[in-house]
Amino acid sequence: MKLITAIIRPTSLQAVQVALVRHGVSGMTVSECAGYGRQQGHREVYRGSEMRVDFLAKARIEIAVPDEDLDTALDVLLGAASTGEVGDGKVWVTDIVQALRIRTRESGTEAL
Repeated sequence: MKLITAIIRPTSLQAVQVALVRHGVSGMTVSECAGYGRQQGHREVYRGSEMRVDFLAKARIEIAVPDEDLDTALDVLLGAASTGEVGDGKVWVTDIVQALRIRTRESGTEAL
């Protein structure tokens, strides 16, 4: 099992969710977060004063998938989240050693 963690633009979140559900991903966790990468923030004008915004709003998605579904899930996620512009985000894939469903005590891929 793998855990896909993606930091994406909040404006891409709905498209990513719809695409993943359409391709069989049964659940995800979404958190609001802020950060920056290569774009290093930006400048905004507020009430006539220019201000530097260092941390940009982002959405963090976590998806657990069986090993055999990893490549498909990544392709779908990347396709839905990509705008081709700086700031589209990053994706990490890590191993899941064990997964348990609390209600039924199922384990492994059955818990996903």
